[in-house]
Amino acid sequence: MIDLRSDTVTRPTEAMLDAMRSATFGDDSRDGDATVRRLEAMAAERMGKEAAVFVPSGTMANLVAVLAHTHRGGEVVLEEGAHILNSELGGIAAIAGAFYKGIRGDRGAMNLDLLREVLQPAGSRAARTQLVCMETTHNGAGGAVLALAHMQAVHAMAAEQRVAVHIDGARVFNAATALAVDASAIARFGDSIGLCISKGLSAPIGSVLCGRKDFIERARTFRRMIGGNMRQAGPLAAAGIVALETMVARLVEDHSTAKRLAEGLHKLDDGLVSPAAVETNIVRVELPDSGKDAARWSAELKDHGVLVSPCAAHALRFVTHRHITETDVDETLRAFAKVRKARAGGR
Repeated sequence: MIDLRSDTVTRPTEAMLDAMRSATFGDDSRDGDATVRRLEAMAAERMGKEAAVFVPSGTMANLVAVLAHTHRGGEVVLEEGAHILNSELGGIAAIAGAFYKGIRGDRGAMNLDLLREVLQPAGSRAARTQLVCMETTHNGAGGAVLALAHMQAVHAMAAEQRVAVHIDGARVFNAATALAVDASAIARFGDSIGLCISKGLSAPIGSVLCGRKDFIERARTFRRMIGGNMRQAGPLAAAGIVALETMVARLVEDHSTAKRLAEGLHKLDDGLVSPAAVETNIVRVELPDSGKDAARWSAELKDHGVLVSPCAAHALRFVTHRHITETDVDETLRAFAKVRKARAGGR
């Protein structure tokens, strides 16, 4: 099967497996582990931050960040299509006890005029804004990358009201690759940032939350509270170290195969996707009015050897990664053409 459901399906490299076999086995929840500490220091340095904490998932990194930045009853402002708001099962409200406000945006970039309107300073009658979140690359917007100028404007606006900024940077290295900058150039516009090592970087498990030392110490407390402390986490951290050392530079290959896929789909039907909108490794495809929804398209593509995820009632999300070759892309295009032709014939 050609698996384009997500870059989370990537498998660890042989170098990662070798590193895992020779990792330390300290208790990260009790005395700390040397390999985990090395990963945390490396991630913090890459993001230009003082410290970091290793957590099992990107969702937990975001939730811990919200908990550490806010107090119950405060407000969190996000772009309305944000992963934190739409795909993390309401942790902001259910666990952190915060209100949340989604504001309109364009390809994941929140409207700055609306942001200025909704920021609530201390002493206002509304819930005080305690945190603004940005997401880059933006999953719901098809892997769109936030412009650095936009991020700078959001950060400055929040700082005027003494409001913290968190960046959901699960795929921040994809964003950095697309912008041709170091990841720290993105992270500088957040008081904290979470990055994932188990997507395109191919480590088996984990994310790292980075920020100031005092913030990270607070975050460690909340990591324990929600069950994120791990015991012998050294082998997982060892894979993450190899991921940061060896897998970032090759992300450009995933962007290239995504562009190839988008261009091929555009040739089939220019209404499916605009190649110009594909900036990283995610291709969002708006399906034609064929009388079937995305779930049916997904099932029929599976019958032709291609796994893909519905991302809306009539849209599919294709995600390229290191296991997807140009040949796989061409096979996917043939499979898509067959399903499309069969549907047209059925009508």
